[in-house]
Parts: sequence; C-alpha cells; structure tokens
Amino acid sequence: MQVSEAMTRDVRIARPDQSIRDAALIMADIDAGVVPIGDNDRLVGVITDRDIAIRAIARGKGPDARIADVMSSDIKYCFEDEEIDHVMQNLGDQQLRRLPVVSRDKRLVGILSLADIAVKASDGAAGSALSGISRPGGRHSQTGV
Repeated sequence: MQVSEAMTRDVRIARPDQSIRDAALIMADIDAGVVPIGDNDRLVGVITDRDIAIRAIARGKGPDARIADVMSSDIKYCFEDEEIDHVMQNLGDQQLRRLPVVSRDKRLVGILSLADIAVKASDGAAGSALSGISRPGGRHSQTGV
C-alpha cells in the first residue's frame, strides 16, 4: 500500500509569524497534535503539541509567542508514492508518530499518522512502528531511567 492510500489529505497550515495560541486553536479544531508550517507555498516546519508544551510553556513563553520561535524546522517527510512498509520503518527508527507527505515536486499533499495506518492497513504495520517509536529516548522521571 502506498502512502497516498492511507494519508489524511485535508491539511491545515499555519504561518511562522502566527502565535502558538493560533497553532493550538488549529490543533483543537482539527483534533490533531501537529500543524505544518508554511511560508509562501513552502513547508518550513511543523509544530506539535509537545513543541508548545516543552519549547514554549516550559520555558516561560506565553500564548502570543511566535510559532517560528518553537517549531521544528528540521522537517522529516515522506513522499506520497512511497510504500507504507518503508515509511513505517523510518517512523520507528526516528521515533515519529506522524509525517508531512509531499509530492515529488515537494508540495505538501497530506499528513500520515500512525492512526491513519492503523485504520487503513490490516497487516499490523502501525503496531510495529509504534513499538519502535515508544522505546525510551532519554532520561524520564516517570520510568526512573
């Protein structure tokens, strides 16, 4: 199965000059934890609910802080014509739960999440990726590691 068969196509995009409050409102509206960031028809980053919590609120930034100040600009993405199995391996290796999907000319065409794969693929690919994603990635006070 190709990424294009499982991805979510209806993607909301925010701008880097918008506030993190704007990003949070978009996330609430679409019931998602990630929003791609675009500037002049170009994908320049992503912001996640975790970025807002860790890079903004935990560091004393208020709701009017700019998205550009807390977004992830090291964008990981996949292509719409890639096979799901290949992308799932990459998600597990990189410990990511979702990826922007681009066309071969690098235009944003969707988002692929573990939930998309769990719903569309019946071969257990989502469980395998989740296993890799969920491995401890650092010191966590909850686990005592």
